[in-house]
Amino acid sequence: MKKRALMSVFVKDGILELAQYLKSADWEILSTGGTAKYLTQNGIEVTDVSSVTNFPECLDGRVKTLHPAIHAGLLARRDNPEHMKTIQDLDINTIDLVCVNLYPFFEKVQAGLTFPETVEFIDIGGPTMIRAAAKNYQDVIVLTDPADYEVVIEGLKTGDVPVEVKRYLAGKVFNLTSAYDAAVSRFMLGSENPEENELQHYYTMPLEKSQELRYGENAHQKAALYLTADHKGAFGGMEQFQGKELSYNNIRDLDVAWKAVSAYNKFVKNAESVKSDDGSTVNFAGTEGSIFTIALKHNTPCGAALGKDALDSYKKTYECDPVSIFGGIIGCSGTIDKAAAEEMVKCFLEVIVAPDFTEEALEVFKAKKNLRIIKATIEATEFFDSMSVDGGLLVQSRDNQLFEKWNVVTKAKPTQDQIDEMAFGMTVAMFAKSNAIVVVKDKTAIGIGCGQTNRIWAAGQALSRAKEVTDRLGTSQAEVLISDAFFPFADCVEEAAKFNIKAIIQPGGSIRDQESIDAADKLGIAMVFTGARHFKH
Repeated sequence: MKKRALMSVFVKDGILELAQYLKSADWEILSTGGTAKYLTQNGIEVTDVSSVTNFPECLDGRVKTLHPAIHAGLLARRDNPEHMKTIQDLDINTIDLVCVNLYPFFEKVQAGLTFPETVEFIDIGGPTMIRAAAKNYQDVIVLTDPADYEVVIEGLKTGDVPVEVKRYLAGKVFNLTSAYDAAVSRFMLGSENPEENELQHYYTMPLEKSQELRYGENAHQKAALYLTADHKGAFGGMEQFQGKELSYNNIRDLDVAWKAVSAYNKFVKNAESVKSDDGSTVNFAGTEGSIFTIALKHNTPCGAALGKDALDSYKKTYECDPVSIFGGIIGCSGTIDKAAAEEMVKCFLEVIVAPDFTEEALEVFKAKKNLRIIKATIEATEFFDSMSVDGGLLVQSRDNQLFEKWNVVTKAKPTQDQIDEMAFGMTVAMFAKSNAIVVVKDKTAIGIGCGQTNRIWAAGQALSRAKEVTDRLGTSQAEVLISDAFFPFADCVEEAAKFNIKAIIQPGGSIRDQESIDAADKLGIAMVFTGARHFKH
C-alpha cells in the first residue's frame, strides 16, 4: 500500500520541495484548498480530501478535514490488530505524514479586524489534525515547521525517520497549539480596557522565542528572550542600531528604563491630577517640552532628571551618581541629538534607549562600537507582571497608579513647586528597589537610597548622597523627600529635618503614622499621604 501524506499549509515555504521528494518516493499526497491548487500548479498530482471523505468541503471552508476517514487514518495504531481490522472493515486507509501549519491567528489578532473577522482566523481543523498525528507519533510523521522538512526528507531517504525525531516533532505540535490556544483564549476573554481583565483559573500566555541569549544572569545559566506572539509590547517595538547583542541583564535593565520613561510620560508629562482629602483637585504642572532621563544599574535607578533638552537632562542625571552610572543603562523620553551623544560617550555605558536618535548622534555613537543603541517606539502598557517561583508563577496587575489620594496630614502645606517635585520623584521611587527613598531638587533625583532592609538606612543613604551632590555642585539643599512606603517610626522624619527637608510624600498606613505626623509638625515639615505603596522587590 502506498504511503500517504496530507498537506494543508497556510505558509508555503518549503512545501513544494517536500512534495516533490514524496512524489519521487511514490507517496500519495492528499490536499485541499489553496495548498492543493498551489501544488497542482507546480506539477504535483494531489488527491483532493473530499474524494477521500466522500463529503464536500462546506460552511465556507470551516469543514474540510473533520471526518473519520481522515482522523481514523491518523489515529489507527499500526501495532494494534483491532485498530487495523476496524479501518480495513470501514475501507479507510492510513495517513503516514501530516504537514500542516495554522491560520495566522497571531498576526490577524493584531491586524485591527473586527471581533467576528478575527474569529474566522481561529483554526479548528489544522490543530485537530496535527494533535491527532502527534498522539500517534510512532506511526505518523507530523510537520508544523518548514525548518524540519529537510530532516524528515533525509530520514526517509535512509529508510524511515527515527522514532525519537518523530516524538520531537510531535512535541513541537503541542508546543505550538498550546501557544495558539493561549492567544485565542486571551482574545476571547480580553477586554478593551485591560484593567477589567481577570486572572483566569489557568494563566496562559503565547510566548515565542525571539532570541537565544549567550547566558543568563551568570555565565553558567541558559537564557532566551520570549516575546508575546499575539500582540507587540514594548520589546516588540524596539530596534537595535548598533552594539553587541543584548545580554539577559541588559534586557532586564532596559525593561525598567523604558517602563520608567513610559511612567514619566503618563504621570508627569501629561500633568495628571488627584483628588485631595478636602474634595479639591491637586494639579501637577505638566512638563511638555522637557526631556526625562533615567540611569539604571543592577535594575534600580542611580539617577533621574528633567531637562530642557537631552543634553541638559543627561548631565543632571549623571551628576546624581557619577560612580554608579559607569556601566549603566540610560533611558530617555526624547530624541537624542549630537550634543547629548557627545556627552554620553564620555562615560562607559551599556545601553541607551530612546524614542529616536538624530543621524548625527548615531555617527557619534559609532565610536563606541559595543554600546547598544535602542530605538523604542511602543510605550510599556502590559497590564500584568509575572515572576517565576519554584514550581509556579506569581502574577499581579502592574503598579500603574501613582497616587490613590492626596491627604495633607500636617499643619504645614506643600507649595506648588514642592507638589510638582513630589509627582516627579514618585515616578522614580516606583522603580527603585525597596526600601526606597528619593530626594529631589529641581526635578532631579539627587539622592536615591534603595535596597536597604530598613527605611532609616535608605533615608540616611539618600539624604547624605543628596548633601554630597549639592555640596559638590555648590547649590542649595534639596527640600523634598519621597518614600515608596510608609514610615514605621518617626526617625525618618527626624533624619530628614537634619538635611533641611521641607516636604515629604509617603503612602501612610502605619499604625505609628501619628508619630511621624507629630514629628513633622514639630519640625515644620509638610507631609502628604497618598495611599498608594510602591514596593519593588
